[in-house]
Amino acid sequence: MQDFHVKPGDTAVFTKTVGESDVYLFAGITGDFAPNHVNLAYMQRSRFGRLQAHGALLVGFMSTVAGLIAARTPPEANEIAVALGYDRIRFIKPVFLGDTVTTLYRVATVDAARRRAGADIEVTNQDGTLVAVASHTLAWLANPPAAG
Repeated sequence: MQDFHVKPGDTAVFTKTVGESDVYLFAGITGDFAPNHVNLAYMQRSRFGRLQAHGALLVGFMSTVAGLIAARTPPEANEIAVALGYDRIRFIKPVFLGDTVTTLYRVATVDAARRRAGADIEVTNQDGTLVAVASHTLAWLANPPAAG
């Protein structure tokens, strides 16, 4: 394999307890005030009995671990890592306020010639239950020549 910044099997991990402030601030930023996330009385009558975190908030955690992998690019590389996208995102189980989620990013494939890496992402809760999955693609783009 050509010299590259990541290799298959490289991982990054981010763990966070999802608090009420996370969900309400995310609702305010995105405008997603669905009752699942902000109406406790409504959710207490539901089969879940409590508020749920936004799925898109979990995608934000996925972005965090992708950024940790991208940050492995040394400054002298003269290229920048950017996300090309997430595929096959699935929210398998709900995440509730107070749950601690761990997001694991694992590089699965590397195409050094195309300057790309593919990864599998798994999000688990404090019980080890898989709550979300996705695949992700990072691309490294050359920086323009320095002016001068």
